[in-house]
Amino acid sequence: MGDPEKYAEKERISAEITRSGPGSPTLPVLPTVNPAVEKNEPSVAKVHPAFYVITWITLSSSIILFNKWILDTAKFHYPITLTCWHLFFATCMTQLMARTTHLLDGRKTVKMTGRVYLRAIVPIGAFFSLSLICGNLTYLYLSVAFIQMLKACMPVAVLVVGWVFGVEKADLRVLFNVSFIVLGVIVASIGEIKFVLIGVLFQLGGIVFESIRIVMVQRLLSSAEYKMDPLVSLYYFAPICALMNFCVALVFEIPHIKMEELHYVGLWTLLANAMVAFALNISVVFLIGRTSGLVMTLCGVLKDILLVAASIAIWGTPISALQYFGYSIALGGLIYYKLGGTQIKAQFSEMGRAWAEYGARHPAMRKVIVFGGIILFIFVVLGGLAPSVGYDSTYLTSVIKEGDKTTGT
Repeated sequence: MGDPEKYAEKERISAEITRSGPGSPTLPVLPTVNPAVEKNEPSVAKVHPAFYVITWITLSSSIILFNKWILDTAKFHYPITLTCWHLFFATCMTQLMARTTHLLDGRKTVKMTGRVYLRAIVPIGAFFSLSLICGNLTYLYLSVAFIQMLKACMPVAVLVVGWVFGVEKADLRVLFNVSFIVLGVIVASIGEIKFVLIGVLFQLGGIVFESIRIVMVQRLLSSAEYKMDPLVSLYYFAPICALMNFCVALVFEIPHIKMEELHYVGLWTLLANAMVAFALNISVVFLIGRTSGLVMTLCGVLKDILLVAASIAIWGTPISALQYFGYSIALGGLIYYKLGGTQIKAQFSEMGRAWAEYGARHPAMRKVIVFGGIILFIFVVLGGLAPSVGYDSTYLTSVIKEGDKTTGT
């Protein structure tokens, strides 16, 4: 046993020594985590990706139907002015959001100069304006259903323009794959009952201008200095596009607009139309960040099918059986081109496995679904044998008037 005073002296001396370990005041001390406090923190609720998908499909379909109603049904035959209004509203909103929200913070990483703006943004904005003008002019001549069928050619146009600009290398195998899209659109065009050549030319022009714009954007974004999401792109493109559209509308449309036409459409209606168009741009930003390329491709196909159905339901657009056949070919070719055979096979395998598991758990419900699918298929096939689907409002009106005359006599 040692002397207690010596032990006390050792403890006193050791306590006076400045340590250089992790616990010393000369080094940073790691914060301790209290498990109880960490568990009590409320968890942040995450929005399911299906919400963004449904929002995008709803807004994308709504703006197309909305524009068709304003330009055709409401007799506001000024598509360039309507486009200019959309872009002016987008300019005001993006400027406001840049100063009040964080959604446009991505613009701070873009090295935008006056020279880049004139050499890149302005030419892209010019083609963007032309595509929007042609797209809205098409609503004056063609049905929404036929417009969506023609738009299936967009990937083909982007591919060809990419080859011309040297962005992509020409590949005959890819060209063969996309030829099915062109074939389907041609068949659908042959089957179109209300074919208007000037409308088709406007739509094809819009597709070409949009394809050039997309390829030019790809070349711009190939540099890491100019990476932009859709909302930031709108922040830069909207002002110059609005100015270009205004100059064109000032010559061709604005002098002919009457106040009666504006009041007939309604100023609140035009405001709501611009708000839906701008909300669509915001939804695209969230959709890209929270879904995969597969989901976006399938959502685009679903949106086109829903628009065709909406055109039939709202305007009574007649659709021939030949159009159904051609559009089915085009959509099938579009899915194969965007996803590829390998990914499609993988998805079908996954679906087959999930279907087998569902059948094992719910055999009765599986039989009901199969039976219902067969009945629906027979109904669609028999319906497709008819000359057209939809109603002709002019024909129905004439029949009713003839009936009234007969009854009166």
